[in-house]
Amino acid sequence: MTTAPITILHVDMDAFYTAVEVRDNPSLADLPVCVGGGAHQRGVIASASYAARKFGVRSAMPTGQALSLCPQLVLVPPDFERYTRESRRIMEVFRSYTPLVEPLSLDEAFLDVAGCERLFGDAIEIGRAIKRDILRNTGLVASVGVAPTKFLAKLASDMDKPDGFRVIRPEEVRTLLDPLPVSAIFGVGPRTAKRLEALGVRTIGELAARPRDEVLARFGASGAWIHELAHGIDSRRVNPRREEKSYSVERTFEQDVSDREKLLLALLQFCEELGERLRDRGLRGRTISIKARYGNFKTVTRSFTLDFATNLGPRIYSAARGLFARTPPGALRLLGVQVSSLEDVRTPIQGDLFGSALTNTQGEPGTERLERATASIDKLRKKYGARTVVPASLLASSRMR
Repeated sequence: MTTAPITILHVDMDAFYTAVEVRDNPSLADLPVCVGGGAHQRGVIASASYAARKFGVRSAMPTGQALSLCPQLVLVPPDFERYTRESRRIMEVFRSYTPLVEPLSLDEAFLDVAGCERLFGDAIEIGRAIKRDILRNTGLVASVGVAPTKFLAKLASDMDKPDGFRVIRPEEVRTLLDPLPVSAIFGVGPRTAKRLEALGVRTIGELAARPRDEVLARFGASGAWIHELAHGIDSRRVNPRREEKSYSVERTFEQDVSDREKLLLALLQFCEELGERLRDRGLRGRTISIKARYGNFKTVTRSFTLDFATNLGPRIYSAARGLFARTPPGALRLLGVQVSSLEDVRTPIQGDLFGSALTNTQGEPGTERLERATASIDKLRKKYGARTVVPASLLASSRMR
């Protein structure tokens, strides 16, 4: 059982996307609201209000299935630019209390408030203050978990949703954990849960009672991990610079698309989005991958590693377009692009053999000029909106959006 001090917070916004929509359109209050794509678009639910969840609707569910469960569902198209803007305001609240903030997504983060007590009080006081500040600054509601470890803080934030606030103290860990199903442990998926059930282990308490060596022998390194979590032990620290492995953009089309020019335009749009996202996070990547899924659900992937990492849309598109040319012809149901092998933009770039330092991201002619132009465009987009400046070939699709 953990004896660590209570300094870890997990803050999770309640039904974030739908909450933003309801805040901005109060007539939606108390209605079963979802953010997602339409059923005719083969869409999925990105976020479901708590009123919609009463009908069994949940995120990642196909929209058609959601509508069959709740015919009166109010479906709102997503506005990720607006959600990202609200997310930044929420993260600013977190960082006003501690620099140790580890974002997990747009709407949740871990915080470590150790050392902040003299300024703001203990972790419980800080957690309540953060809830109040978020509500006052954004009009949105957060659930907060306060505990000695990340695992327990995440568990705590889920316990009393929505508008929850739960503290797990060291002396409460065993009482709270023991009756929970093993699936509540981070890292225990359906397959592992079935293997544990075959051993007669259904609850966290039953797992904790098993000898560590036995669990380790049956499940390897992951066995040691889940056995420690069953005892409330979690050595992970809050990492304000959590390493992301990749970024991707993909879309499922309303109807299968066979026109290669239309597909290339979609590819260009995805690459521009990816480049902007990478620049916003101070990252660049070397490996470009595409995914193409055909009408018969056959999926083809292609990858290419650049000599130099980049976060420029045209450079990403140049590689993606070459990969796309290597895919078989046919109507596509889905198309996507991914950038991986990421690095910080401050990472020095190796010069060539004769000592002429490469001061650009990819070493291609015109890259330095493209970087300057892109930086100016990013400033305009942040000030006036993401669609203020778009590539000329995407003007029609931008107007449609």
